[in-house]
Order: sequence, then structure tokens, then C-alpha cells
Amino acid sequence: MGLFGRRYPKSPYPHLYQNVVASSGSMIVVSNRLPFVLEKNKEGNLCRKASAGGLVTAVAPVVVNCKGLWVGWPGIHLEDPNQPIPESDPNDITPTAGLKSDKVVSVRIDPQIFDSYYNGCCNATFWPLFHSMPDRATFNGEHWRAYITANKEFANCTLTALRKLKNTENAGDVPLIWIHDYHLMLAANWIRQAAEDENISCKLGFFLHIPFPPWDIFRLFPWSDEILQGMLGCDMIGFHITDYCLNFVDCCQRNLGCRVDRKNLLVEHGGRTVRVRPLPIGIPFERFVELAEKAPKVLSTTQKIILGVDRLDYTKGLVNRLLAFEKLLEKHPEHKENVSLLQIAVPSRTDVKEYQELKEEMDQLVGRINGRFTTPNWSPIRYIYGCVSQNDLAAFYRDSAVGLVTPLRDGMNLVAKEFVACQINTPPGVLIVSPFAGAGETMHEALICNPYEIDGAAEAIHRALTMPDDERILRMNYLRRREKINDVNYWTRSFLAAMGSLITQEDHDEIGAVRMPAVTLEDFDDYLAKYIGNTHKLALLLDYDGTLAPIAPHPDLAVIPTETKNILQRLSNISDVTIAVISGRNVNNVKDMVGIEGITYAGSHGLEILHPDGSKFVHPMPRQYQGKVGELLKKLQEQVCKDGAWVENKGALLTFHFRETPAHLREPLTSVAKKLIIEAGFRAEDAHCAIEAKPPVEWNKGRASIYILRTAFGVDWSERIRIIYAGDDTTDEDAMQALKGMAATFRVTSSHITKTYAERRLPSTDSVLTMLRWVERHLNRRKPNKDATSYRRNSRSKQGAVQMEMSYLRSEVGDSN
Repeated sequence: MGLFGRRYPKSPYPHLYQNVVASSGSMIVVSNRLPFVLEKNKEGNLCRKASAGGLVTAVAPVVVNCKGLWVGWPGIHLEDPNQPIPESDPNDITPTAGLKSDKVVSVRIDPQIFDSYYNGCCNATFWPLFHSMPDRATFNGEHWRAYITANKEFANCTLTALRKLKNTENAGDVPLIWIHDYHLMLAANWIRQAAEDENISCKLGFFLHIPFPPWDIFRLFPWSDEILQGMLGCDMIGFHITDYCLNFVDCCQRNLGCRVDRKNLLVEHGGRTVRVRPLPIGIPFERFVELAEKAPKVLSTTQKIILGVDRLDYTKGLVNRLLAFEKLLEKHPEHKENVSLLQIAVPSRTDVKEYQELKEEMDQLVGRINGRFTTPNWSPIRYIYGCVSQNDLAAFYRDSAVGLVTPLRDGMNLVAKEFVACQINTPPGVLIVSPFAGAGETMHEALICNPYEIDGAAEAIHRALTMPDDERILRMNYLRRREKINDVNYWTRSFLAAMGSLITQEDHDEIGAVRMPAVTLEDFDDYLAKYIGNTHKLALLLDYDGTLAPIAPHPDLAVIPTETKNILQRLSNISDVTIAVISGRNVNNVKDMVGIEGITYAGSHGLEILHPDGSKFVHPMPRQYQGKVGELLKKLQEQVCKDGAWVENKGALLTFHFRETPAHLREPLTSVAKKLIIEAGFRAEDAHCAIEAKPPVEWNKGRASIYILRTAFGVDWSERIRIIYAGDDTTDEDAMQALKGMAATFRVTSSHITKTYAERRLPSTDSVLTMLRWVERHLNRRKPNKDATSYRRNSRSKQGAVQMEMSYLRSEVGDSN
């Protein structure tokens, strides 16, 4: 069956849905706005107003054909949140005409939160930052919280759509959820998490329609880690060009410490491989050709027209463009009275001060240049501040000698492609493109001009105006051929193919590998070899559950793999290595589970520490809490130990486990458990499907790690040794924060959004084992250290001094053993 060969039930709009790219399963499109906006007519009833744009033109027919759904904000805040979405007008011939109201999921958000999310975070922060203009960006915690709230609401509405599909006749399909643009960079993570909890299969894809900035700009955003992890909730992430892909991959490695494959554009996150792909968007090429053929002539002049069409936005380089045109008239006066610049500036964000100032600057600059060069029969600049019809726009494109597309930064810029599509005259016009637009990377036959270099831009315009006809024809023919092939349907088809959702899927990926290989020894070479070196001693500080042993339904089932235990045993026999296992378990329990003599064990997140020589440190507990543990245990058992939830007594603290509790029952149980813990005077801290009830003492894995290091190596330990810390839980973050800048740190992470102080992420306990193998191999390659024994004697004497100090502390509060 061909790419367009799948048959669907008859549509009432057959002319709109012929030759449409076909998805192999149902599709849910999620975008900030629905493919139409809602308005109230004179009678006060809601009606649809079609939205223009390439995304709607390309994707809406696919959604209609595969009986999919569209999730988005309707364009107005409805007083009645249950007010139904109206059907399309019977005379509607737009691409969304066949999108029935029951296939639309409208997102309703509090107007104040929506304003903070959209105008605050999206437009005042992400828009300038992602366009590499950080000086224009504002970083506001309230706006960021609104962005989180809005993304959660979009995720909830998407799950509603997903459940709808699950109950339809296409329930056997694995639906594709396609999320669009910078408004929704967090939503995928929550969608994936909830879908996994409900055992609903789906594929998640994301496409960013604006540039993705390089790392040194992206990291300015205070919550950049969360953005990356939100996007990595998808199976595949699409950008316009390879440069944006590489920027994203680089940020994932440098911000999150993810393993990446730059050649194949892969990122490993939470044990999954996320593919990153360049997918340059196109336009409905034939529709623009048709418009150009039918549009009546609008420009009645013999002068050559240089055309600019842009939103009035600081990223578009409009001021630079006017200055370049002024420079052209200065340097090449032969163009006076023979050439005019027609600049169409579409109003945008007119209520924002920055845009009001830009409009004022443009008005003044147009007035100054026209006042300087105008003659009785000619004005150099024709400036239209407003919208023009599609027919007029097509006529402007067709009859212009030069198309000037010179943004300071732009994701793609479809004006360049629309200009090319409408160039049906002979000889055709010439396209000038900025190298800072995505179009500059793909439209190689256009003249490339740097908008920041005013003299160079003026010369590029002069060259376009004086270009011989045969060169014009050659360049434009190449451009038109490429854009005709790579139209918007090709873009949609490429995305579906990359997602494995094309109806005639070919089992390959144009870039290469689609899955990251397992972690290998070589993955640690660059990071650890230089850090550890060939002379330093090494301290290995390791969590147990989820780091050395895989997470299990019950703590008793979390057994350390034999190979991991054996390698730890061998490492413990190397004189240059000190090992400590730091766990939330009771110290005696963690020692029994690991079963290796001669290493340090820390239990209850460091509240109790068992040294290799058998001496023990127990952090003093406030007297009033020594009896409260039993009281809290009883209350938790009576009120929340049900539906698979239970409480583990660790002596100094308690852990409420809810891993086996069904997802929909967790929220009420955890809320009650936290309330009981806090009321008892304990701290309630989240862990893996668990809540820790900790006594209010200023002691954690970070303090315990430093105590262990000081005990083993003396007070100047930071100058003597190298440290590796590996953990998988929020409790390990205390140690990673305490050791930041002084240790190589690894966090074993899931795919959920995780803020970490660790420098690197690992996907599983297997990768921790590989890291330990690397350590063993590296140390075995060293030459024997002649001073090893004397060093250990010195450190042992210092250890004794510290133990005496802690023993004295114990005698004051009473031994807890």
C-alpha cells in the first residue's frame, strides 16, 4: 500500500483529505492553541474561526483521517468550563472543517495563571532566550510556577484524550501523541508517567518550532534541567536543523550528565534512548503556487521591489534591514528612483512595552530615510503596518525582484519558502537569507547575508538587484525544486517515519543507530581517568537500594547481584581503596545484605555508622523523640497501611512504602501519611514510592559522608583522596551537594523529572557495576604505591581520635545500641 493509500470512512469534506499523509495509528496533537479559535457571534453563541498556518494545514487532515484528537486552548476564557465546543460551519472548507467537536479536548486554565504562563514565561523568557537574546529575557519564579501549572493541565487533558482513544474501535493501535513547541516543554514527562501508571501504551513525540540555543545561553535559565527532562519524556524530539539538535544534545550532556551519541543524535535518559532528529518544516507549496497564479496584480510600478514580510518582533532584524537599505542608497545611488523597499510589518504583542518601542523606532527610521532620499516621483520605503490578505501577499511575493529574509535569529522562517513558491515569473526574483535563520541552513542557493554587518547586507542587496537573468533562473529553479519536494506533507511524513508511525514504515533511520548501546568501560574514561589519576587514594561511597541492588517490591527482595558483590570484595582488598555503603536501611540490615567485611556501613541515612574495626557511631537523638517512633509507627499502621501500603521500622526512622499501591489510590494515602508524620514532629521526605519519617536532627547522608571521610583520612581528607559517590534517591542529593566540586558523583535516575547535584547520570544498577569494573581495571593498572602502608597507619591514628570524640558524645546522651 502506498504512502497515501490507506482507506478511511467517507468524509463529508473529501476534497480536503485526499492525498493526505496517513498515520498507522490514532494521533493526538497537543499545541498551545486549537487549530481554530472560538469567538462569540452577534447572538452571543460560540463559533469557530479557522487558524491559518502550515502546522494546521499539514496536521489537521492527518488527525481527521486517523480519527485522532486535538488538545489545546480555544483562544478565549469561557465563563462556563463545561460549555461545549461548536461544530464547524457547514460551508467551512478549511483543513479543520472535518474535526468534530468530540475530537477536540479544550484546555481551560485560570486567566491569571494563563497570562503568567503565556505572556510571562513563554513570551518574556523562552522567546528571547531561545532566540539567543538573553539580555531581553526575564527570569521570574511566579511565571515559572504558572508554566508548570499550565503544562500539568495540558498533560491532564492529553490523558483524557488518551483514555478516549483507549475506549474506541481503534483501541488496539498504539496512539502517537505529538506535542508542539516551547509552550509545552514539560508536559510529556507527566503524560508518560501517568500513562505508565495506567498501563496505557503510547508513543510521544515533540517538535520545537523555534531555535534551541547553545549551552552557554540555555544554562542561564534557572530551571533549565527541568526543561530538558520534560522534553526527554518523549521518544523522539524534532528540531528544524542539525545545529539545534546538537545544541540540545550538548545541553543534555553538560546540564544533566546524560550519556549522548552526537553522531547518531541520541540521548540516554532514565534507561531509555531518546532520538533527536532534524526535521525542517516546509510549506503547502502547491497552494502557494496556485495563489500566485490566480492573484491579481497589486503593484503598479516599473520600479524593482525589494520585499520584506515579518511580524513586528525584535528577532526579525527590521531595524538592521532598514539601515542596510539606507546604506545601499548611499553607496549605490544608481538605485535611486529605480528601487523601492516594501516592508510589511504585522502587528504583534502590541500591549508589550518592548514591542511598542520597536514600532516607534521603525516609524522614526522609515520617516528619516524617506525624508532623506524622497524625490517628487519616488519614495524609497513603502511601509505597511498591518495584515494583508493571502491573495495580496502572493502577488507581492510573485512580483518582487528581491525577497529579503534577514532575521537576527529564527527557527526556520517560512516567508523565505513562500517567496520561492510564488516566484513563477520569468526571470524570477532573488532570495536573500540570514545565516541565523533555519532557512539559511537549507536554502543553499539563496544569497546569504549577515544582518549585523550593515555594509555587507547592502552589498548583498546590490548583488541581487544586478544579478544576471541566467543566474537568477538557475538559483530559483534549484530552490523551487527542493521546496516542492520538501513541502509540509513531506515534513509530516518525515516526523511520522521517525516515530515509526507511518503507514508504510520502512525499518530504518536515515541518521543511523536508534538506540544507545549499554554503558561500557570506555564511557568512564574521559570523566574518571584524569580525576582519579595514578597516585591518589580512592573513597567509594555507595547507596544500596537502586544503586548496588535493583529496586524490588519489598526491601528483603533487593539482593545485591553476585558480580557486584564480588567486585566490591576485590576492591576492598586494594590498599588504595576505602568503601562505604550508605543506606536508608538499618545499619545491621545493610551490612547483612552486602555481606562484606572490612568496609564501612552507614544506616538510617547516616544516623548510625559501623566502622570496619567494629566500633559504632550513633547520632544523638533528642530525648523526646526516642519514644515517639513507636507511637508514629502505630498510627501509620492503623490509618494508612492498606491497599498494598506498609511501614518499615528502621529504628531511628520509619519508611512508609506505597510501591504496590494502585496509582489512583496513592494520593489520599500519602497525604494522610505526611500529615501524621509532620504532626508527630518528624520530617516527611519523599523517596522512591515511599515517604521517610526522619527525626528533626541536622544530620543526613552528606554530613555522614564527610564524617566517614574524616574518620578514614583525617581532617585534611579533601587534599589527600579522590571520591566517587553514587546514589539513586533524593536522600543521596544531600551527599552530592555536600561533596559538589570535591567528588565524582553519579545519580541513577528514572525518566521522571529529577533535579540533581550529580555530575553524571546512570541508567541502572548495571551501569553502576560497569563503573565499579572501570575502577578495578584502572587501579590494577597502577604501579604499586610504596607509601601505602605508612599512609594507612597515619589515617588509622586519626580515625581513632575522631572515634574517641564521638564516643564521648555518646556517653552524654546514652548509648542507643
